[in-house]
Parts: sequence; structure tokens; C-alpha cells
Amino acid sequence: MAKSLEMEHPNKALGWGARDKSGVLSPLRFSRRDNGDDDVTVKILYCGVCHSDLHSLKNDWGFTHYPIIPGHEIVGVASKVGKNVTKFKEGDCVGVGVIVNSCQSCETCEQDLENYCPRVVFTYNSHDRDGTMTYGGYSDTIVVDQRFVLRFPEGLPPDAGAPLLCAGITVYSPMKYYGMTTEPGKHLGVAGLGGLGHVAVKIGKAFGLKVTVISRSQAKESEAIDRLGADSFLVTTDPQKMKAAMGTMDFIIDTVSAVHSLFPLLGLLKVNGKLVTLGLPEKPLELPIFPLVLGRKMVGGSDIGGMKETQEMLDFCGKHGITADIELIKMDEINVAMERLSRSDVKYRFVIDVANSLTQPTASI
Repeated sequence: MAKSLEMEHPNKALGWGARDKSGVLSPLRFSRRDNGDDDVTVKILYCGVCHSDLHSLKNDWGFTHYPIIPGHEIVGVASKVGKNVTKFKEGDCVGVGVIVNSCQSCETCEQDLENYCPRVVFTYNSHDRDGTMTYGGYSDTIVVDQRFVLRFPEGLPPDAGAPLLCAGITVYSPMKYYGMTTEPGKHLGVAGLGGLGHVAVKIGKAFGLKVTVISRSQAKESEAIDRLGADSFLVTTDPQKMKAAMGTMDFIIDTVSAVHSLFPLLGLLKVNGKLVTLGLPEKPLELPIFPLVLGRKMVGGSDIGGMKETQEMLDFCGKHGITADIELIKMDEINVAMERLSRSDVKYRFVIDVANSLTQPTASI
């Protein structure tokens, strides 16, 4: 008979998870493995709430394994380190992001691109190397191989810094790869002003780019310019302003997760412009070919970053004082937060105060 998940590993753990595609989260007991020679055990203090958590809870992408405990924007304290661990010591403030393991030997891993490894292990809803499922940061503790643990910069607030472990690297990596950081003064459009978009504005400005927020809602203009520091604001529902902006942008980062048309965004690009898509719509998008061919434009994508680049991003944000704009919540407020997130009713990221609000669960998985 298979062991219950509470008995599968030696160490008991507490969390909140969903048992089915209703996505309703409730207290759960499960277990974590012992701290190995190369592992760091992390006492979780804060965990950001990513839109992908919501998709996973509802099985929107069709590959959720229930029960599921989400959370991949984790900040905590190293409570135990293995004998081979050299980068961390007990008491260090550390982070755990979207991935917790990979093969560590393939071509992508050797290039510090572990996130593209064909055997990547995600922080939750993924099969670990021992065949058991991984469970995320809506819990009190996690055990991670030291390669996939990040040093959290001194002075970077752990609560407002937590979303950088997904949202931050998701926008930082394509800025580096697609050449947005090499020529200050280039014009970057950020489509969508949400969890990803607001961080993209801050990081883009820190790289010296001219940043325009592209949005359907005029109501976000003051927020974008006065609070987040964007240089300008473009409303996609205003035909005259859209026409005037045609061919003015060098790059566009598209953070929109809903199904939408790429045609107007491609029209905003200059010749040789680059459109990088980061959102994950539930259905495929149409790709117009004429604007690509006639403008020698490029459409690309990007998926977080490897561990070396993620550490670089955290250090960059620490140096420039970049954090996410957050709403701190208690663990038992998570279902309301998810409902609000589905309506984009948050500015701009929920973060769970795990250490101060995770209470003894009443059920097991």
C-alpha cells in the first residue's frame, strides 16, 4: 500500500492546498524530505501569489495533479544546511523561485539555463527526482538543493521582494537576452499593467529605457506615470493615439495573459522591432505575418531565467531599490485573494505572510 503523503517523507509540514479543480484552498498536512548533504531547509516567511498559481489550482492548462500546494515566490530563513553546502549558512535570508531541480548536466544546465532543462523540476505540481510530487510555498518549510536557492540581498524587503522570484526574473531575462539593456534611451512598450507589467516598468527605467505603458484602461495612466515612473501611457482603445504611436517603439514586452490581438502591438514597433510575449493565454494567439515581413520584426518568448541570472536580477533590484507593489495577506485570506486575482483586483501582487498566519491544519493529504 502506498504511503500517505503525510508519511511519505520523514518531516511533517503544514500548508494550504486544493484537492480538486474547484481550486478552493484549505489547510493540509503533508511531509518534506530530510535535509541532504547538498540541501538547504528553508523556514518560509513570505510567499508571493502568482497568476500561474490560480491557473494551476483550476487546472486551466490541463496538467494539474491534485492535491496541489502552490507557491513559487518564496522568501525565508535557512534553518538547516547540508555538509556540502558552501553558499549558505543557517540564519541567512534566502529565496526559492519557480524551479527546485534539474538534471544539472545537460547543455542548458551547463549554460546556467536550468529553467529550460528537459528534466526541470518545478517548485510545485512537478515530479521530483525521487518520483514524489513537489509542493510549494503556501507552507511552513521547504527543502531545496543549494543550486536552486538564492541569496536574498541585504536591504531588499523580504515581503515586497518575494514576487521578484517570478515576476522580476520573468521580465528581467528577456530584457537582457533581447538586447534591451545595451542602449539606454531605447523605447520599451509594456503591454499590461499587472503583476509582471508594473515590475517591467521599474526594471526598464533602471536600465535607462524610455518606457510607455500600453493598456486598455485610461484609468491606469496616473498610476503608471506618477507612481511607477513610466514616461508615457498609451490607450489601445483610442484610435488616434494608437495611430500616432505607430512605428515608435524598439521593443514591446507583452505581459497580457488573456487572449488578445498581436496586430496592434506589431504596428507600434519600428523596423527591426522586437515583441516578446510573456503572458500565457489559455488559447493560442493569431500571429499576423505581413507586419513581420514588411518591418523585419521579431516575435519571441521567454520563461523566467536560470539560477545565475535570477541571482543577478535580485542583486540588481537590491542595488536599485526595486520591489513589487504588494498587498500583504494572511494565509486564511487566500481564497478571497484568488477570487480577487481572477478579476485583476490587486495592485499589483498578493504576498502571504506565512510565518505569522499559518496555523495548525485540521486535515491531511
